[in-house]
Amino acid sequence: MLNFEGKGVSHNCNGTTRRDFLQVGTLGAMGLTLADVMAAEAAMKPEQKKDNRSCIMIFNLGAPSHIDLWDMKPDAPSEIRGPFKPISTNSPEIQISEMLPRHAQVADKFSLVRSAHHGGAAVHDSGWQIVQTGRQFSGGVNTPHAGAVVNYLKGRRTDLPPFVVLPELMGRGGGNLPNGQAGGFLGKAYDPFALNANPAEKNFQVPDLLPPKEIGTVRLNRRQKLRELVDETANVFEATENAALLNDNFESAFRLMTSPQARDAFDLSKEPASVREKYGMNRFGQCCLLARRLVEAGVRFVTINTFLTVFNEVTWDIHGSKPFTSIEGMQTQICPMYDQAYAALLEDLEERGLLGDTMVCNLSEFGRTPRVNPAGGRDHWPQCFTVYFAGGGVKGGQVVGASDPIGGVPADRPVEPADIVATIFKSLGLDPETTLPGPGNRPFPLVDFGHHPIHELF
Repeated sequence: MLNFEGKGVSHNCNGTTRRDFLQVGTLGAMGLTLADVMAAEAAMKPEQKKDNRSCIMIFNLGAPSHIDLWDMKPDAPSEIRGPFKPISTNSPEIQISEMLPRHAQVADKFSLVRSAHHGGAAVHDSGWQIVQTGRQFSGGVNTPHAGAVVNYLKGRRTDLPPFVVLPELMGRGGGNLPNGQAGGFLGKAYDPFALNANPAEKNFQVPDLLPPKEIGTVRLNRRQKLRELVDETANVFEATENAALLNDNFESAFRLMTSPQARDAFDLSKEPASVREKYGMNRFGQCCLLARRLVEAGVRFVTINTFLTVFNEVTWDIHGSKPFTSIEGMQTQICPMYDQAYAALLEDLEERGLLGDTMVCNLSEFGRTPRVNPAGGRDHWPQCFTVYFAGGGVKGGQVVGASDPIGGVPADRPVEPADIVATIFKSLGLDPETTLPGPGNRPFPLVDFGHHPIHELF
């Protein structure tokens, strides 16, 4: 929860401090509600074309095996093809793994890109950075996440943050590199709102929607102890370069903490038990349901981390030897919850009329080695992997690109991370000629020259 205690405060003309305003709600004392102020602000702004486009990015942290899931090689030798068989889907163009039967039922809604690759290191956090931002981390330049770019260019629609990460930011990846889930050179003001809670827990609450514990005391004593404590160092704070950033944080925290709309969007108890169970009563399933609720409530960009780290939990990182799982381990420990929640999300979005305006993209940092290793797993392989897209203007039921006979390298229509990010931006209606204020305030293109959206998807 954001709680700003520090040396400094500013007074308005009636002597009320900014701290009083945040924790007590001076709006109410002046006879105004937050809704009143927002309505007045809206009345002063010129009318704009309604923008309903959103994106849900499912990031498959750990890197799934494309050969065992979406780009199977049934005619290859056993050390290539693995133990599972392909199945038909409701799209004549797509076959996928028998481990994904629910995907097979919604294949007409998504399209596979089987020719993704990148030249980055075969290290998790290097891949996280490249795929989510479209650029490698080099020269100290930390490129912003696609959601942070959307936040910067479009801002919030409602009291809810424009860019949210569920259930929390990625943890360690082993390479000591930025994970790509931040505002980067745009600044911390464009970092995502991280839930930092498990929506599958029985008493799930969002920490940043809980009021400060001392709010009752503040109301009773604001003209006495706390105000005196803050006021005595006002000038110190106001002179710092962080004052402007904290002003924005004050506003965001106040809007989020006091907004009935925000509380409602995060309240999964409002969903029927049957809907929650359809997604799966696990962390990933409930994050997918929460993502649908957030998009429905006006959030522009939601990133769901399928897992939180490649350490201390079973993930897509199937090296085979412990503490990792094997190829077979995906069948019982990972695919059932993933398959169920993804299919439920697409069906739910479509039933509610949201899929046309909501791109759902499933990405990962890389793929897995074509050959099964001696431990019965597969290792890191950025040379070729599969990503897939649904909604947001995407035509479902098709395959773009192809890998070679062993799934080792792209054989047709190679796609790089910058093209993937450009595809997301196209779905969200961003002008490709737009530039960002980069390091040194020099113009920074949304994607590097020569990279374009995957036009076959649309």
